[in-house]
Amino acid sequence: MNAANMVVVTMVDVHTKEQRSYNMSMVKSKDTKPELLLRKYIYSKGLRGYRVNLKFPGKPDIVFTKFRVAIFVDGCFWHKCPLCFSMPKSNIEFWEEKINKNVERDRKVNKELLDMGYQVIRFWEHEILKNLDECYLVILKALQKRGLNIQNRTAGGK
Repeated sequence: MNAANMVVVTMVDVHTKEQRSYNMSMVKSKDTKPELLLRKYIYSKGLRGYRVNLKFPGKPDIVFTKFRVAIFVDGCFWHKCPLCFSMPKSNIEFWEEKINKNVERDRKVNKELLDMGYQVIRFWEHEILKNLDECYLVILKALQKRGLNIQNRTAGGK
């Protein structure tokens, strides 16, 4: 499905404002299930030398500093995936502003990292969950273009 055929669905929030606030405060911003799946998978395929939790613009989930590749795993809700995103029905103005600011921040972060000489790769969480091998191949190809020796599949040290 492409963006032209996309349908945005709105949902009724079944939680009280207090319940929703608590639930949202529990949402993890790092080491999420899709991030951990991707990291474990690329490690199992022999890729090493990446860093996590670096203080870079946008806090990339995985950074290959030697090859200047920054990888983000974007949540489909928080970053407005064109295939999966659905706007909550309650507090619509708040959510539109919040989500649109996230999308705008992603654009700015991409530019900052590009200006620093980094290639930016962004995966939607649903891509990680459904097409992990394809995500790995995208990363591998980017690293190879930037000098990774496929013989040993090691992306180097720090």
